Amino acid sequence: MTVSVLVPSSLTREAEDKREATRKLGYVARAATVFRADRLLIFADEEGEHGHFDGGFVETVLRYAATPPYLRNEAWGMRDELEYAGILPPLRAMSQTGSESDDSGSSRQGIVTEVGPEGRVRVNCGLQHPISLNVPPKMEVEEGERVTVRISSRRPVRAKLVDEPLPGLSVERTDLSAALGREDAGVCIAASRFGEELTVGRLKTLAGRTERDGMTVVFGAPERGLPDILGIEESAVEASSGQDGAIDPSSGEDDAIESSSAAGDTADDGVEPTADPGFDLWLNTVPDQGSKVVRTEEALFATLAPLSLRE
Repeated sequence: MTVSVLVPSSLTREAEDKREATRKLGYVARAATVFRADRLLIFADEEGEHGHFDGGFVETVLRYAATPPYLRNEAWGMRDELEYAGILPPLRAMSQTGSESDDSGSSRQGIVTEVGPEGRVRVNCGLQHPISLNVPPKMEVEEGERVTVRISSRRPVRAKLVDEPLPGLSVERTDLSAALGREDAGVCIAASRFGEELTVGRLKTLAGRTERDGMTVVFGAPERGLPDILGIEESAVEASSGQDGAIDPSSGEDDAIESSSAAGDTADDGVEPTADPGFDLWLNTVPDQGSKVVRTEEALFATLAPLSLRE
């Protein structure tokens, strides 16, 4: 199961200064980590960007936040965008902390600091000193490259380089339609206050499919929700979300319908199509909000928490 979280490049548009923008991004990264998202992706909303906090700033701070602390200095050095990186909340991702006594070994990121002869490299992976490791056959690495290291023992050190994706949260910029069209996108959900209200019954129909297929959840920006970003009428979202006589969201598994996801597969567990072909559904996860505005970082916690529940 793969979980992808998408946020717009205009995410920090209301921040008064770089410090506030950095703090906001830290909590976005924190939410994605707490609920074990595999990917935190930034899609373009240049029209909504304000000041200097554009997509490049958002990507840099989020990628820095997702970098294990023991690699940050070597991986990033001094950058203007990271002036207030010290206020970022620690993620303490499970893939980064690991267990020293785990028989199967814990995986962690490392940076190649030196490429030596006879297929050996030196890697900084957060131990007391860089360690010398053999490069697996058919795997090529370069100095400065990030790699995955599996550690089976720290005293004495026993570790090996493995040809596997880097552990931890992956951060990158992407095209929204490309993210929704991925084979592993799973259930594509647009988080919006104009969407269908999340209920216990609705959550039950979603849980089975998200656990099986994974999910991609897309969020808007402050004072600029997804309908504004995508140029979709709010009334069209409401009409397609079961609020104006649309299909009952609690329909059972026997009411099979055609999915509107980009992959074009069929849903057999109560996930209805919407007016927008890019999403399986629009969802309001704070149906009775007491504040006029729910900030994006708050919406991440409010949305990912119930969607992470299992049957």
